[in-house]
Amino acid sequence: MPTYVYEILGKDGKPTGKTFEIVQSIKDDALTAHPTTGQPVRRAIVAPAIAGKWSPIKEKATLSNKNLERLGFTKYERKGKGYMERTAGREGPRSISADD
Repeated sequence: MPTYVYEILGKDGKPTGKTFEIVQSIKDDALTAHPTTGQPVRRAIVAPAIAGKWSPIKEKATLSNKNLERLGFTKYERKGKGYMERTAGREGPRSISADD
């Protein structure tokens, strides 16, 4: 069942900026009042959270050390002031120092 986002409305019928989520069947009618407080609400239109090709969820895996190494990239991470160590890849020096 999908999760819907609802906006709480003020006495003037305008959104108050407060929202809540509720899991409902697609067949259910949209709520008109908050289930616990009874305040007027309306269903908000929000973008779905889908892990597409360029989503932040996929970005983490794409930039993983294992994936970067598989694609032939070399990655260095800062290990101290002026000092970096290779964490992915086989090419290039094992470490880079500002003193070199």
